[in-house]
Amino acid sequence: MRIGELAKRSGLTTSTIRFYESKGLLNAVSRQENGYRAYPLEAVAVLAIITNAQQTGFSLDEIKQILPDDLRNWRHDELIAALRKKIADIESMEVRLAQNKANLHNLLHLIDTKPEDVACQDNATRVLEQMGIAIGQKPR
Repeated sequence: MRIGELAKRSGLTTSTIRFYESKGLLNAVSRQENGYRAYPLEAVAVLAIITNAQQTGFSLDEIKQILPDDLRNWRHDELIAALRKKIADIESMEVRLAQNKANLHNLLHLIDTKPEDVACQDNATRVLEQMGIAIGQKPR
């Protein structure tokens, strides 16, 4: 099939398909006599794998390392190791995101609990001090 049909079947743009091809992710491409690219039906599956892998956090380089030339011939140990590493990366990111979320909630609480008789500028100083950030003395 030609690139336009592959784009329709995969839901990707032709430029994205060419980009993946230029990165070595889509290898089973031949040229017809008229110079058009000819893609096998398997290319739809390869593009789906690439898209799904990117959505789960794999970089194009990571995908290239584990994606076999023949989809029936995966390198089992490398695939399992890459999947486990990505799960560990996601779990680590979840911990960092939870910490960031807690810090933001704490900051909101500090800002929202401004005493009524405190000016905004003084409240900013109070919040920064409670966060452990010293800004120095006010100019007189």
